[in-house]
Amino acid sequence: MSTKPFVIPKRLIWEAYHRVKANRGAAGVDAVSIEQFDENRNGNLYRIWNRLSSGSYFPPAVKAVPIPKKSGGERMLGVPTVSDRIAQTAVVLALEPDLERVFHPDSYGYRPSRSAHDALAVTRQRCWRRDWVLEYDIRGLFDNIDHALLLRALRHHCQERWILLHVERWLTAPMQRADGTVIERTVGTPQGGPLSPLLANLFLHYALDHWLAAHHPEIEFCRYADDGILHCHSEAEALQMREHLSSRLQSCGLELHPDKTRVVYCKDSKRPGTYPVIQFDFLGYTFRPRRIRLRDGTLKTGFTPAVSRTALKAMRQRLRDSGVFRYSHHDLQALADWTAPRLRGWMRYYCRYRGSEFQTLADYVDFLIVRWAMRKYKRLRGHKTRAYAWLDRQKRRSPSLFAHWSGRGEFVVGATRAR
Repeated sequence: MSTKPFVIPKRLIWEAYHRVKANRGAAGVDAVSIEQFDENRNGNLYRIWNRLSSGSYFPPAVKAVPIPKKSGGERMLGVPTVSDRIAQTAVVLALEPDLERVFHPDSYGYRPSRSAHDALAVTRQRCWRRDWVLEYDIRGLFDNIDHALLLRALRHHCQERWILLHVERWLTAPMQRADGTVIERTVGTPQGGPLSPLLANLFLHYALDHWLAAHHPEIEFCRYADDGILHCHSEAEALQMREHLSSRLQSCGLELHPDKTRVVYCKDSKRPGTYPVIQFDFLGYTFRPRRIRLRDGTLKTGFTPAVSRTALKAMRQRLRDSGVFRYSHHDLQALADWTAPRLRGWMRYYCRYRGSEFQTLADYVDFLIVRWAMRKYKRLRGHKTRAYAWLDRQKRRSPSLFAHWSGRGEFVVGATRAR
Protein backbone atom coordinates (compact mmCIF):
# COMPACT_ATOMS: atom_id res chain seq x y z
CA MET A 1 0.00 0.00 0.00
CA SER A 2 1.28 3.47 -0.91
CA THR A 3 2.11 5.82 1.97
CA LYS A 4 1.99 8.85 -0.29
CA PRO A 5 -0.86 11.31 0.28
CA PHE A 6 -1.47 11.51 -3.49
CA VAL A 7 -1.79 8.60 -5.90
CA ILE A 8 -0.03 9.53 -9.13
CA PRO A 9 0.75 6.76 -11.63
CA LYS A 10 4.42 6.59 -12.55
CA ARG A 11 3.44 6.04 -16.17
CA LEU A 12 2.01 9.58 -16.14
CA ILE A 13 5.46 11.00 -15.39
CA TRP A 14 6.99 8.71 -18.02
CA GLU A 15 4.59 9.92 -20.70
CA ALA A 16 5.15 13.53 -19.68
CA TYR A 17 8.89 13.04 -19.99
CA HIS A 18 8.56 11.75 -23.55
CA ARG A 19 6.42 14.75 -24.53
CA VAL A 20 8.93 17.19 -23.10
CA LYS A 21 11.83 15.42 -24.77
CA ALA A 22 10.04 15.46 -28.14
CA ASN A 23 9.44 19.21 -27.80
CA ARG A 24 13.04 19.81 -26.70
CA GLY A 25 13.28 23.44 -25.64
CA ALA A 26 15.85 25.49 -23.77
CA ALA A 27 17.20 24.95 -20.27
CA GLY A 28 15.67 26.84 -17.36
CA VAL A 29 17.28 28.73 -14.47
CA ASP A 30 19.26 25.62 -13.44
CA ALA A 31 20.92 25.52 -16.91
CA VAL A 32 20.16 21.78 -17.19
CA SER A 33 19.40 20.71 -20.75
CA ILE A 34 17.34 17.67 -21.71
CA GLU A 35 20.60 15.86 -22.57
CA GLN A 36 22.00 16.56 -19.10
CA PHE A 37 18.71 15.50 -17.53
CA ASP A 38 19.01 12.17 -19.37
CA GLU A 39 22.37 11.44 -17.77
CA ASN A 40 20.42 10.42 -14.65
CA ARG A 41 17.00 10.07 -16.27
CA ASN A 42 15.47 7.43 -14.01
CA GLY A 43 16.66 9.11 -10.84
CA ASN A 44 15.39 12.50 -11.97
CA LEU A 45 12.00 11.11 -12.99
CA TYR A 46 11.63 9.27 -9.69
CA ARG A 47 12.43 12.51 -7.84
CA ILE A 48 9.68 14.36 -9.72
CA TRP A 49 7.12 11.59 -9.06
CA ASN A 50 8.12 11.29 -5.39
CA ARG A 51 7.79 15.00 -4.71
CA LEU A 52 4.50 15.38 -6.57
CA SER A 53 3.07 12.33 -4.80
CA SER A 54 4.16 13.52 -1.38
CA GLY A 55 3.03 17.11 -1.92
CA SER A 56 6.57 18.40 -1.38
CA TYR A 57 7.11 19.61 -4.93
CA PHE A 58 7.80 23.34 -5.11
CA PRO A 59 8.50 24.74 -8.57
CA PRO A 60 11.74 26.65 -9.09
CA ALA A 61 11.77 30.14 -10.54
CA VAL A 62 10.88 30.48 -14.21
CA LYS A 63 13.59 31.81 -16.50
CA ALA A 64 12.49 35.16 -17.97
CA VAL A 65 13.40 35.46 -21.65
CA PRO A 66 12.47 38.69 -23.51
CA ILE A 67 11.08 38.05 -26.99
CA PRO A 68 10.63 40.88 -29.53
CA LYS A 69 7.06 41.48 -30.72
CA LYS A 70 6.24 41.84 -34.41
CA SER A 71 4.52 45.12 -33.59
CA GLY A 72 7.52 46.38 -31.62
CA GLY A 73 8.50 46.14 -27.98
CA GLU A 74 9.01 42.93 -26.06
CA ARG A 75 7.00 40.26 -24.35
CA MET A 76 8.37 38.12 -21.56
CA LEU A 77 8.54 34.39 -22.15
CA GLY A 78 8.80 32.15 -19.10
CA VAL A 79 10.99 29.06 -19.54
CA PRO A 80 10.62 26.46 -16.76
CA THR A 81 13.37 23.95 -16.01
CA VAL A 82 13.24 20.56 -17.75
CA SER A 83 12.06 18.90 -14.52
CA ASP A 84 9.38 21.52 -14.03
CA ARG A 85 8.19 21.12 -17.64
CA ILE A 86 7.79 17.39 -17.00
CA ALA A 87 5.83 18.01 -13.80
CA GLN A 88 3.58 20.56 -15.54
CA THR A 89 3.03 18.24 -18.50
CA ALA A 90 1.95 15.47 -16.11
CA VAL A 91 -0.77 17.81 -14.84
CA VAL A 92 -1.79 18.67 -18.41
CA LEU A 93 -2.13 14.96 -19.25
CA ALA A 94 -4.27 14.36 -16.16
CA LEU A 95 -6.42 17.50 -16.46
CA GLU A 96 -6.88 18.07 -20.19
CA PRO A 97 -9.35 15.23 -20.94
CA ASP A 98 -11.82 16.55 -18.35
CA LEU A 99 -11.53 20.16 -19.52
CA GLU A 100 -11.83 19.22 -23.18
CA ARG A 101 -15.36 18.03 -22.49
CA VAL A 102 -16.17 21.49 -21.12
CA PHE A 103 -14.54 23.79 -23.65
CA HIS A 104 -16.62 25.45 -26.36
CA PRO A 105 -16.40 24.01 -29.91
CA ASP A 106 -15.48 27.47 -31.27
CA SER A 107 -12.31 27.64 -29.16
CA TYR A 108 -9.37 26.39 -31.26
CA GLY A 109 -6.08 27.47 -29.70
CA TYR A 110 -3.84 25.02 -27.84
CA ARG A 111 -6.30 22.16 -28.05
CA PRO A 112 -5.73 18.58 -29.25
CA SER A 113 -7.17 17.68 -32.66
CA ARG A 114 -7.83 21.37 -33.42
CA SER A 115 -5.70 23.65 -35.51
CA ALA A 116 -5.36 27.19 -36.79
CA HIS A 117 -6.53 25.91 -40.19
CA ASP A 118 -9.78 24.75 -38.56
CA ALA A 119 -10.28 28.23 -37.12
CA LEU A 120 -9.53 29.85 -40.48
CA ALA A 121 -11.95 27.55 -42.30
CA VAL A 122 -14.90 28.32 -40.03
CA THR A 123 -14.09 32.05 -40.06
CA ARG A 124 -13.98 32.03 -43.88
CA GLN A 125 -17.40 30.40 -44.11
CA ARG A 126 -19.01 32.72 -41.58
CA CYS A 127 -17.65 35.81 -43.33
CA TRP A 128 -19.73 34.73 -46.32
CA ARG A 129 -22.88 34.51 -44.20
CA ARG A 130 -22.58 37.69 -42.14
CA ASP A 131 -21.58 41.14 -43.32
CA TRP A 132 -19.75 42.46 -40.27
CA VAL A 133 -16.90 41.27 -38.08
CA LEU A 134 -15.61 42.42 -34.72
CA GLU A 135 -11.91 41.56 -34.66
CA TYR A 136 -10.54 41.60 -31.11
CA ASP A 137 -7.29 41.00 -29.28
CA ILE A 138 -6.79 40.73 -25.53
CA ARG A 139 -3.90 42.80 -24.25
CA GLY A 140 -1.37 40.80 -22.22
CA LEU A 141 -3.62 37.81 -21.55
CA PHE A 142 -1.01 35.56 -19.94
CA ASP A 143 0.30 38.40 -17.78
CA ASN A 144 -3.08 39.44 -16.39
CA ILE A 145 -5.04 36.30 -15.54
CA ASP A 146 -6.65 36.67 -12.13
CA HIS A 147 -5.48 33.79 -9.93
CA ALA A 148 -8.56 33.72 -7.69
CA LEU A 149 -10.96 33.52 -10.66
CA LEU A 150 -8.83 30.89 -12.37
CA LEU A 151 -8.60 28.68 -9.29
CA ARG A 152 -12.35 28.98 -8.75
CA ALA A 153 -12.93 27.68 -12.28
CA LEU A 154 -10.37 24.92 -11.80
CA ARG A 155 -11.94 23.73 -8.53
CA HIS A 156 -15.30 23.57 -10.30
CA HIS A 157 -13.97 20.93 -12.71
CA CYS A 158 -11.15 19.25 -10.82
CA GLN A 159 -11.30 17.38 -7.52
CA GLU A 160 -7.73 16.02 -7.64
CA ARG A 161 -6.07 17.62 -4.63
CA TRP A 162 -2.53 17.16 -5.96
CA ILE A 163 -3.40 19.08 -9.12
CA LEU A 164 -5.06 21.94 -7.24
CA LEU A 165 -2.15 22.16 -4.80
CA HIS A 166 0.56 22.28 -7.42
CA VAL A 167 -1.29 24.56 -9.85
CA GLU A 168 -1.58 27.12 -7.07
CA ARG A 169 2.17 26.88 -6.49
CA TRP A 170 2.94 27.21 -10.19
CA LEU A 171 0.83 30.33 -10.47
CA THR A 172 2.93 32.12 -7.85
CA ALA A 173 6.35 30.76 -8.84
CA PRO A 174 8.65 33.78 -9.39
CA MET A 175 10.38 34.73 -12.64
CA GLN A 176 14.14 35.22 -12.74
CA ARG A 177 15.87 37.57 -15.17
CA ALA A 178 19.25 36.91 -16.77
CA ASP A 179 20.94 39.20 -14.21
CA GLY A 180 19.53 37.13 -11.34
CA THR A 181 16.76 39.57 -10.43
CA VAL A 182 13.70 37.72 -9.12
CA ILE A 183 10.21 38.98 -9.98
CA GLU A 184 7.44 37.90 -7.63
CA ARG A 185 4.10 37.17 -9.29
CA THR A 186 0.58 37.63 -7.94
CA VAL A 187 -1.23 37.62 -11.28
CA GLY A 188 -0.86 35.86 -14.63
CA THR A 189 0.65 32.58 -15.74
CA PRO A 190 3.99 32.62 -17.59
CA GLN A 191 3.70 32.19 -21.34
CA GLY A 192 6.08 29.39 -22.22
CA GLY A 193 5.18 26.69 -19.70
CA PRO A 194 3.24 23.57 -20.82
CA LEU A 195 0.45 24.22 -18.34
CA SER A 196 -0.17 27.90 -19.13
CA PRO A 197 -2.14 27.45 -22.40
CA LEU A 198 -4.56 25.01 -20.74
CA LEU A 199 -5.11 27.35 -17.80
CA ALA A 200 -5.56 30.32 -20.15
CA ASN A 201 -8.18 28.42 -22.13
CA LEU A 202 -10.02 27.54 -18.93
CA PHE A 203 -9.98 31.18 -17.84
CA LEU A 204 -11.23 32.45 -21.21
CA HIS A 205 -13.86 29.73 -21.38
CA TYR A 206 -15.68 31.46 -18.55
CA ALA A 207 -14.52 35.01 -19.26
CA LEU A 208 -15.61 34.84 -22.92
CA ASP A 209 -16.84 31.62 -24.52
CA HIS A 210 -19.42 30.55 -21.94
CA TRP A 211 -20.51 34.17 -21.45
CA LEU A 212 -21.04 34.69 -25.20
CA ALA A 213 -22.98 31.44 -25.54
CA ALA A 214 -25.19 32.30 -22.56
CA HIS A 215 -25.79 36.03 -23.11
CA HIS A 216 -25.33 36.47 -26.86
CA PRO A 217 -26.30 33.16 -28.49
CA GLU A 218 -27.08 34.94 -31.76
CA ILE A 219 -23.39 35.86 -32.20
CA GLU A 220 -21.17 33.36 -34.01
CA PHE A 221 -17.57 33.53 -32.84
CA CYS A 222 -14.16 31.91 -33.21
CA ARG A 223 -11.39 32.22 -30.63
CA TYR A 224 -7.77 31.17 -30.92
CA ALA A 225 -6.10 31.86 -27.56
CA ASP A 226 -6.26 35.65 -27.07
CA ASP A 227 -7.29 36.48 -30.66
CA GLY A 228 -10.86 36.19 -31.81
CA ILE A 229 -13.56 37.04 -34.30
CA LEU A 230 -17.23 37.85 -33.67
CA HIS A 231 -19.57 37.69 -36.68
CA CYS A 232 -22.41 40.21 -36.62
CA HIS A 233 -25.43 41.04 -38.80
CA SER A 234 -24.97 44.81 -38.76
CA GLU A 235 -22.49 47.56 -37.94
CA ALA A 236 -24.66 48.62 -35.00
CA GLU A 237 -24.57 45.09 -33.58
CA ALA A 238 -20.78 44.93 -34.00
CA LEU A 239 -20.27 48.27 -32.24
CA GLN A 240 -22.58 47.21 -29.43
CA MET A 241 -20.73 43.91 -29.04
CA ARG A 242 -17.47 45.80 -28.76
CA GLU A 243 -18.84 47.66 -25.76
CA HIS A 244 -20.26 44.49 -24.19
CA LEU A 245 -17.00 42.62 -24.76
CA SER A 246 -14.88 45.39 -23.29
CA SER A 247 -17.07 45.57 -20.20
CA ARG A 248 -17.05 41.81 -19.72
CA LEU A 249 -13.27 41.54 -19.97
CA GLN A 250 -12.76 44.43 -17.56
CA SER A 251 -14.90 42.64 -15.00
CA CYS A 252 -12.48 39.68 -15.34
CA GLY A 253 -9.34 41.80 -15.04
CA LEU A 254 -8.58 41.84 -18.76
CA GLU A 255 -8.54 44.53 -21.45
CA LEU A 256 -9.19 44.72 -25.17
CA HIS A 257 -6.19 45.89 -27.17
CA PRO A 258 -7.34 49.30 -28.50
CA ASP A 259 -5.28 49.13 -31.72
CA LYS A 260 -6.11 45.52 -32.57
CA THR A 261 -9.85 45.59 -31.92
CA ARG A 262 -11.84 46.84 -34.92
CA VAL A 263 -15.18 46.60 -36.67
CA VAL A 264 -14.71 45.30 -40.24
CA TYR A 265 -17.08 45.24 -43.22
CA CYS A 266 -16.81 41.99 -45.20
CA LYS A 267 -17.08 43.63 -48.61
CA ASP A 268 -17.65 41.50 -51.73
CA SER A 269 -19.74 41.54 -54.94
CA LYS A 270 -22.97 41.10 -52.99
CA ARG A 271 -22.04 43.80 -50.47
CA PRO A 272 -21.37 46.92 -52.53
CA GLY A 273 -21.36 49.43 -49.70
CA THR A 274 -18.30 51.27 -48.42
CA TYR A 275 -16.65 51.31 -45.00
CA PRO A 276 -13.26 52.59 -43.77
CA VAL A 277 -12.11 49.11 -42.68
CA ILE A 278 -12.65 46.19 -45.09
CA GLN A 279 -9.95 43.75 -44.00
CA PHE A 280 -8.60 42.04 -40.90
CA ASP A 281 -5.70 39.76 -39.98
CA PHE A 282 -6.25 36.47 -38.19
CA LEU A 283 -3.68 33.74 -37.54
CA GLY A 284 -1.23 35.03 -40.13
CA TYR A 285 -3.84 35.44 -42.88
CA THR A 286 -5.45 38.62 -44.18
CA PHE A 287 -9.17 38.45 -44.95
CA ARG A 288 -10.12 41.09 -47.52
CA PRO A 289 -11.95 41.60 -50.85
CA ARG A 290 -10.19 39.74 -53.69
CA ARG A 291 -11.00 38.84 -57.27
CA ILE A 292 -12.18 35.22 -57.55
CA ARG A 293 -13.21 33.10 -60.51
CA LEU A 294 -16.38 31.07 -60.17
CA ARG A 295 -16.83 27.60 -61.67
CA ASP A 296 -18.56 29.05 -64.73
CA GLY A 297 -15.57 31.35 -65.36
CA THR A 298 -17.26 34.49 -64.07
CA LEU A 299 -15.05 36.93 -62.15
CA LYS A 300 -16.43 38.20 -58.86
CA THR A 301 -15.17 39.90 -55.73
CA GLY A 302 -14.99 37.56 -52.77
CA PHE A 303 -14.02 38.14 -49.14
CA THR A 304 -11.25 35.58 -48.80
CA PRO A 305 -8.07 34.88 -46.78
CA ALA A 306 -4.46 34.76 -47.97
CA VAL A 307 -1.06 35.00 -46.28
CA SER A 308 -0.68 38.41 -44.65
CA ARG A 309 1.98 40.98 -45.45
CA THR A 310 3.07 40.85 -41.83
CA ALA A 311 3.67 37.09 -42.09
CA LEU A 312 5.54 37.48 -45.37
CA LYS A 313 7.72 40.19 -43.83
CA ALA A 314 8.49 37.97 -40.82
CA MET A 315 9.49 35.06 -43.08
CA ARG A 316 11.78 37.27 -45.16
CA GLN A 317 13.32 38.61 -41.96
CA ARG A 318 13.92 35.07 -40.70
CA LEU A 319 15.75 34.19 -43.93
CA ARG A 320 17.84 37.37 -43.79
CA ASP A 321 18.74 37.00 -40.13
CA SER A 322 19.91 33.42 -40.61
CA GLY A 323 22.93 34.62 -42.58
CA VAL A 324 23.02 31.28 -44.43
CA PHE A 325 22.89 32.91 -47.86
CA ARG A 326 25.94 35.04 -47.04
CA TYR A 327 28.24 32.04 -46.70
CA SER A 328 29.82 31.50 -50.13
CA HIS A 329 31.70 28.42 -48.89
CA HIS A 330 28.36 26.55 -48.76
CA ASP A 331 27.23 24.58 -51.78
CA LEU A 332 23.72 24.72 -53.24
CA GLN A 333 22.72 21.46 -51.53
CA ALA A 334 23.59 22.91 -48.11
CA LEU A 335 21.33 25.90 -48.78
CA ALA A 336 18.52 23.59 -49.88
CA ASP A 337 18.93 21.41 -46.79
CA TRP A 338 18.74 24.41 -44.46
CA THR A 339 15.72 25.98 -46.14
CA ALA A 340 13.76 22.74 -46.69
CA PRO A 341 12.08 22.32 -43.25
CA ARG A 342 11.35 26.03 -42.97
CA LEU A 343 9.91 26.44 -46.44
CA ARG A 344 7.85 23.25 -46.22
CA GLY A 345 6.41 24.33 -42.88
CA TRP A 346 5.55 27.79 -44.17
CA MET A 347 4.08 26.41 -47.37
CA ARG A 348 1.94 23.84 -45.54
CA TYR A 349 0.52 26.58 -43.34
CA TYR A 350 0.29 29.64 -45.57
CA CYS A 351 -0.67 27.97 -48.86
CA ARG A 352 -3.92 26.48 -47.56
CA TYR A 353 -5.79 29.44 -49.08
CA ARG A 354 -4.71 31.28 -52.25
CA GLY A 355 -1.28 29.69 -52.35
CA SER A 356 -0.34 31.90 -55.29
CA GLU A 357 0.10 34.77 -52.78
CA PHE A 358 3.15 32.86 -51.48
CA GLN A 359 4.86 33.57 -54.82
CA THR A 360 6.44 36.74 -53.45
CA LEU A 361 8.34 34.76 -50.82
CA ALA A 362 9.36 32.15 -53.41
CA ASP A 363 10.73 34.97 -55.55
CA TYR A 364 12.60 36.33 -52.56
CA VAL A 365 14.25 32.96 -51.87
CA ASP A 366 15.31 32.82 -55.51
CA PHE A 367 16.74 36.33 -55.15
CA LEU A 368 18.79 35.21 -52.13
CA ILE A 369 20.06 32.18 -54.07
CA VAL A 370 21.07 34.40 -56.99
CA ARG A 371 22.84 36.85 -54.72
CA TRP A 372 24.68 33.96 -53.07
CA ALA A 373 25.71 32.59 -56.49
CA MET A 374 27.00 36.03 -57.59
CA ARG A 375 29.30 36.07 -54.58
CA LYS A 376 30.41 32.46 -54.97
CA TYR A 377 31.10 32.28 -58.71
CA LYS A 378 33.40 34.80 -60.33
CA ARG A 379 31.75 34.46 -63.74
CA LEU A 380 28.43 35.66 -62.26
CA ARG A 381 29.73 38.65 -60.29
CA GLY A 382 28.13 41.83 -61.51
CA HIS A 383 25.96 39.95 -64.03
CA LYS A 384 22.43 39.73 -62.64
CA THR A 385 20.83 38.52 -65.90
CA ARG A 386 23.47 35.82 -66.26
CA ALA A 387 22.92 34.79 -62.62
CA TYR A 388 19.17 34.35 -63.15
CA ALA A 389 19.89 32.30 -66.28
CA TRP A 390 22.12 30.12 -64.09
CA LEU A 391 19.22 29.77 -61.62
CA ASP A 392 16.87 28.63 -64.39
CA ARG A 393 19.35 25.94 -65.38
CA GLN A 394 19.54 24.72 -61.77
CA LYS A 395 15.74 24.48 -61.64
CA ARG A 396 15.61 22.44 -64.84
CA ARG A 397 18.48 20.21 -63.74
CA SER A 398 17.23 19.61 -60.16
CA PRO A 399 13.56 20.67 -59.93
CA SER A 400 13.13 19.07 -56.51
CA LEU A 401 16.24 20.56 -54.90
CA PHE A 402 14.42 23.43 -53.17
CA ALA A 403 10.96 22.93 -51.66
CA HIS A 404 9.47 25.93 -53.45
CA TRP A 405 10.78 24.71 -56.83
CA SER A 406 9.02 21.36 -56.75
CA GLY A 407 5.88 22.52 -55.02
CA ARG A 408 6.24 20.24 -51.99
CA GLY A 409 3.87 21.66 -49.38
CA GLU A 410 0.84 22.28 -51.65
CA PHE A 411 2.48 25.11 -53.59
CA VAL A 412 3.72 25.18 -57.15
CA VAL A 413 5.76 27.94 -58.80
CA GLY A 414 6.69 28.30 -62.41
CA ALA A 415 9.98 29.17 -64.04
CA THR A 416 12.01 32.07 -62.76
CA ARG A 417 10.23 35.33 -63.43
CA ALA A 418 11.78 37.82 -65.83
CA ARG A 419 13.82 40.45 -64.04
